[in-house]
Amino acid sequence: MSNFSRFSRRAAPQTSVPRGDVLGTYDSYADAQNVINRLAKAEFDVKSIAIVGRDLTTVEVVTARLSYGRAALAGATTGAWLGLFFGLITTILAPVTPQQVGIFFAAILTGAGIGMIFGVVNYSIMRKRRDYAATSQLIADRYEIIISPDRTAKAHGILGTVAAGVHGVHSAPHVPSASDTIDSNDSDENAK
Repeated sequence: MSNFSRFSRRAAPQTSVPRGDVLGTYDSYADAQNVINRLAKAEFDVKSIAIVGRDLTTVEVVTARLSYGRAALAGATTGAWLGLFFGLITTILAPVTPQQVGIFFAAILTGAGIGMIFGVVNYSIMRKRRDYAATSQLIADRYEIIISPDRTAKAHGILGTVAAGVHGVHSAPHVPSASDTIDSNDSDENAK
């Protein structure tokens, strides 16, 4: 799962679901990556292969109940890291003296104090909406490797697999429109 950067040599991000044959379907992203790595090691041109996650689910795991103490500690920690950064910058730019060492530690303590204040203020504002900490993740139930139809046989040969009968143009799943619903209601009434 990589992101596009303007400074990398990667292609622009896809704006539609890739089309082609399904080379295989895997339960985890790591399994799909391993298959592509096997193809790459066999000198197969992997440039136009895509991994498509299907049946996406958002999972949010609650990690802790928030409180003013936790908010203050988290803010102080973040502020201390920022203070450490500024302290290191001033230490690098100036000769090391006892006074400079004092400035270094003062930067860390000042950063921790300011971070603590911002953490508590932010928590008091957000408390009305959310009183817990959580991490969220987007997970797919299965991952399909999509490949151009003219290269499917060669890929199966390298992997030592047999095509599972999933040939032809692969497209996004059909999403019923309002007209489909109206048409199906009309056919139900005609059947009565």
